[in-house]
Amino acid sequence: MLDRVLQAIRARHRLVVTSHARPDGDAIGSALACGQILRVMGKDAEVVVHDGVPRIYQNLPFADRVIRADAVPPNDGVILLECDSTRRTLLDGLDECFLINIDHHVSGRNFAHINWIDSTVMATAELIFHLARLACVPVDRDIATCLYTALMTDTGSFMFEGTNEHTFTVARDLVLAGADPAHCARPIYFGHSTAKMRLLGAALSNLHREGPLSWIWVTQEQMQRFGAREEDCEGLVNYALSMADAQVAIFFRELPDGRYRVSLRSKGEVNVSAVAEHFGGGGHKCASGCSIDGPLSVAVSRIVERLHEEPVGLRVDSSTSR
Repeated sequence: MLDRVLQAIRARHRLVVTSHARPDGDAIGSALACGQILRVMGKDAEVVVHDGVPRIYQNLPFADRVIRADAVPPNDGVILLECDSTRRTLLDGLDECFLINIDHHVSGRNFAHINWIDSTVMATAELIFHLARLACVPVDRDIATCLYTALMTDTGSFMFEGTNEHTFTVARDLVLAGADPAHCARPIYFGHSTAKMRLLGAALSNLHREGPLSWIWVTQEQMQRFGAREEDCEGLVNYALSMADAQVAIFFRELPDGRYRVSLRSKGEVNVSAVAEHFGGGGHKCASGCSIDGPLSVAVSRIVERLHEEPVGLRVDSSTSR
């Protein structure tokens, strides 16, 4: 399938690279690297993202070239990274384009003209790395920095289940190409805004435990009071998962329309992607997300009840609830 992707790229001159709305590290890092790989191949390439580049990724190479828009510009083809549909991009005009879909999620779908979905890798960054290799594009320090950041964030700093020797082989190759692990990690883990830290305090004050399950939430009122952005919510769910005996954590973020954005994380025993897919979302076995109607009590009840059902596999001893 990689051969077909490369053939389609070579047959086109003007290409757009995009990813899902509310982009995470893999979405941004892979898109930035892919855009530069296309330019090295002699293509007229633009990276277009509906929500732009989150603050913690704005120091990455090529980030200043990203176009924030509501629709794709004129093109000969669009490469969509880790999207299960064109709707995930929130960009207009995609249905009239030649589409190349590159994804690594188990929830990936064959919606494009060419679909390269490989759920055996930990990040889309690994696929873009292989694309560069097959295209004979040298992976320089800037491309390596983007891809290493993408790989690091999507593996949870190489902690998520599924990380293996192949993951570290790609990471090693990227470091040898010039990526500086400490430099890549610093803005991600030591670059939080004051608003995010205040939001974290509010979320943890809402911490609820039910045996191996924990959940936290923030409201729109709290977001506005602290001056927090949507991107300030990234990673908060991991604090609820960090307790020694927690197996699954959930983060509920109230949206302006009263719905809730739900982030689910697992230490590996529970497949949270099955829960996310049930509610129209998706992702990884250990990291997934979806949106669900409120109010909060109803949203929590629906997600928790689904976690208790087969084949998801979470079992809660009510005597440990607190």
